Amino acid sequence: MILNVSGRTDIVAFYSKWFINRYREGFVDVRNPFYPDQVSRIYFNDVDAIFFCTKNPIPILEFLSEIQKPMLFHVTLTPYKSNIEPNVPPKGILIEAIKKISNMIGSDQVCIRYDPIFLNDQYHLEYHKQAFEHLCALLEGYTKTMIVSFIDDYKNVRNHIKTLRIKPFTEEDLKQIGISFSESARKHGMVVQTCFEECDLTQYGFTKGDCLSATKAYQMTKKIYHKWKARKGGLCSCVEMVDIGVYNTCEHFCKYCYANYDEKKVAKNILDHDSNSSLLIGTLQKKDTIKIRK
Repeated sequence: MILNVSGRTDIVAFYSKWFINRYREGFVDVRNPFYPDQVSRIYFNDVDAIFFCTKNPIPILEFLSEIQKPMLFHVTLTPYKSNIEPNVPPKGILIEAIKKISNMIGSDQVCIRYDPIFLNDQYHLEYHKQAFEHLCALLEGYTKTMIVSFIDDYKNVRNHIKTLRIKPFTEEDLKQIGISFSESARKHGMVVQTCFEECDLTQYGFTKGDCLSATKAYQMTKKIYHKWKARKGGLCSCVEMVDIGVYNTCEHFCKYCYANYDEKKVAKNILDHDSNSSLLIGTLQKKDTIKIRK
C-alpha cells in the first residue's frame, strides 16, 4: 500500500504533528467521505511507501529522519502573489527546505510541480517563462523532474474568477510554454512533463508521465501495484494510492484549489482537528464501524 499524504489537503504544511503522532502510534484512521460512519484503519506496517504532496514542506523537516519508509515528495512551487496564494510562505524559504529534503532522500525522490499555470494581465506568458527558468536555475541538482499542469474549471476557481481574471490559452501560448520550459529544464539537468493533461507538449520537448508511475513505485518498493481506473479520458495511469486527507481543511486558501471549495467549512473543520486523534478531523464515535484496510 502507498499512502498519499495528501491530494485532499496539505497535511505536511498544517498537520505534520498529527501525522507523526499517527506514525509513532502505528496506525491512522480515515473516514469514508460518502459513508461517514465507515472508518478505514491503516497500519503503517502495511504501508510500503509514502507520497507527500505539499506547498510547504518546512513543518515535516524535523520528523523526516524518523520516518523509515521510502518517500517521494511532490512540492508545488508557483510564482503567484499573496492575493492568489494567501498563506503560502515566501518562495525563497521553501526552496531552501526543498534543498534540505533533497539532500536527505535524494534528488530522484523530489519532484517540483509548477501547477497550475494560468494567464492574466499580471501573470502573462513572459512572466511564466522567466519564473520557470529562475526556478530551474535555483533547484539545479536538487530535483530531476518538473511537472506542469494548467488551471481547470473547479468550483473554487469559479468562486474566485474576479481575482484570477483568467485569459484562455491559445495554441501559440501552449507552444511557447512547451519550447521555453523544455529548454529551461534541459539546461539545468531536468525533464519537464505534464500529468493528467489533454494538451500534448511532447513535440516541444516535454515528456508524458505520471505523478507516481508503476515504474517509480517498483523502484521504491520492489512491488507491483494496480493503476487507477481510467479517469478524464483515461489520461491518468498513476498507481493506486490511499489518501488519508480530508477535503476543505487546507489553510493555504489558494484561489485555484480543487480541494477547498467551501471556506466556511474549512474554518469549522480546522476547529475539529486534534493532533492526538486517530482521524485528521474529529474523533471516533460509538456508531463508527472500523475496518482494517490491507
